[in-house]
Amino acid sequence: MPSSLDAQQQTMRKFRSIANFPTVIGAIDCTHIRVKKINADGVVCDADLKIMDIVTRWRGSVHDSRIFRECRLKQRFEAGAFSGILLGDSGYPCTPYLFTPLLNPTTPQEERYNRSHIRTRNTVERCFGLLKQRFRCLLRGMFGDIETAQKTIVACAVLHNIAIDMRKTYFRARKII
Repeated sequence: MPSSLDAQQQTMRKFRSIANFPTVIGAIDCTHIRVKKINADGVVCDADLKIMDIVTRWRGSVHDSRIFRECRLKQRFEAGAFSGILLGDSGYPCTPYLFTPLLNPTTPQEERYNRSHIRTRNTVERCFGLLKQRFRCLLRGMFGDIETAQKTIVACAVLHNIAIDMRKTYFRARKII
């Protein structure tokens, strides 16, 4: 997660540019990665699809909201470590720091909120797609012990972030030439 106020504000600006949703510093969701038995991994990504937080210790039958409820990131939000909010789907409870879509929007403002929410939160879905495209073992599933699989998932997340950073650097360098 962005630790400095400057980094948080930069992340908020990037998310706001997607669909004008203010103060967002992350989009949260879970995905299933098959490891002998189904495994659920919670991820928070930024507007550039970089993974800022990952939790890999849960089985696939565990609900997204329980994974978040018992992770350190929730404790940090409750302690006021961040000045922004997370966007989650309806599988999460709506809190002062985790906004979810409205279930039955009735006004144009509520419909606009939902459209903006969905477009902005979609970054985490795109992040999962890109991560699994880059690392097919996450798409096909892994065989072996759970601990090794968890380490592999985290390593893939780190390499995913490095690939995003390298692509930015590569394209910046090409523009200079």
